[in-house]
Amino acid sequence: MRRFFLFLFFTISIFFSCCDTYAQRKILNDQDAIVGASRLELYLPELKDKNVGIVANQTSVFNDTHLIDTLLTYNIDIRKIFTPEHGFRGKADEGASVGNSIDEKTNIPIISLYGNNKKPTSSQLEDIDVLLFDLQDVGTRFYTYISTMTYVMEAAAENDISVIILDRPNPNGFYIDGPVLEDENSSFVGLHQVPVVYGLTIGEYALMVNGEHWLKDSLQCKLQVIPLGNYDRECIYRLSVKPSPNLPNWESIYLYPSLCFFEGTVVSVGRGTKFPFQVYGHPSIQADFTFTPRQAEGRNKPLLCDEQCFGKNLTDYAHNFKKEKAKINLSWLIEAYNQLKDKEKFFNNFFLKLSGTKELQQQIEDGLSEKEIRDSWKEELDKYKEIRKKYLLY
Repeated sequence: MRRFFLFLFFTISIFFSCCDTYAQRKILNDQDAIVGASRLELYLPELKDKNVGIVANQTSVFNDTHLIDTLLTYNIDIRKIFTPEHGFRGKADEGASVGNSIDEKTNIPIISLYGNNKKPTSSQLEDIDVLLFDLQDVGTRFYTYISTMTYVMEAAAENDISVIILDRPNPNGFYIDGPVLEDENSSFVGLHQVPVVYGLTIGEYALMVNGEHWLKDSLQCKLQVIPLGNYDRECIYRLSVKPSPNLPNWESIYLYPSLCFFEGTVVSVGRGTKFPFQVYGHPSIQADFTFTPRQAEGRNKPLLCDEQCFGKNLTDYAHNFKKEKAKINLSWLIEAYNQLKDKEKFFNNFFLKLSGTKELQQQIEDGLSEKEIRDSWKEELDKYKEIRKKYLLY
């Protein structure tokens, strides 16, 4: 009996040492889910003998091989690659111009869907029968890949082209939070009346856009979603490929919904450092933690470049979220606003696009508490949750 208990203790110890978990929510690798791209048997028949366009970037990978390379081994006729913000290799900085080019490895034309050409044109689609979409989203309204997807679906509907979405895990899929965008504030960093954190995979989001007639002129495209296998919405997923240059790890991805509001202010979120979207700071904030943004070769000049900033390192907060209800944290934004003296210059015009509503800036300026602000979101969040229910696949 003693040997049995020793064996049991040893087994349990190994289990907990091998499982990377926190008390309430597991942290898994994205390979633990079966991504839509890897389920070839579900969509290869739809591509055979068709002219295929692929919306892809550096995240369009499974089994350590890029989707395009895999499809070429099956003799799929890929006519064009369409790429979102940050480009096909995912190296372009936020807002940086990305031009059309030719993929050196495959000699396939690459068309940028950023800048002045956010939506595929009819001429760009004239030789395409089906569009395959495979991008890794991070589950926030202002992350522009869902806007790219919307414009791709819209162009497909206008040109009678089928769209196949290859679903991937949402690393922020375990909660819903934030102000719901007001229609008059729609932009490329927020097209739809959804909250900042919307709790859907990119495939589910596509179904919602199509089902709610959110495309131009209430169009609907011919849409198929290849679902994930072995997906648990309640888990955090570490992504094996960073989705964009300034989201290098799961901590930054988890903090992104809260810290991105600072992009509409005078406060730095660590761009130009080794820990973007894991810190915030400003030269006039009183704090012990410091960092200095630097301009890297080939990157845009970051906010407060070469200036010593004082603020907070939030890595520990990301690690200890098990103790907190998953939510957007407004306390950092409110605290920074209260500390800086020049209140009139704190917010810039981009803040409205990020928040999606004029109310949030006004509430902070009026001195409302975080709880009071959050309470004001409830009615619209409840309405959104009812819409969301209709499109859940998992």
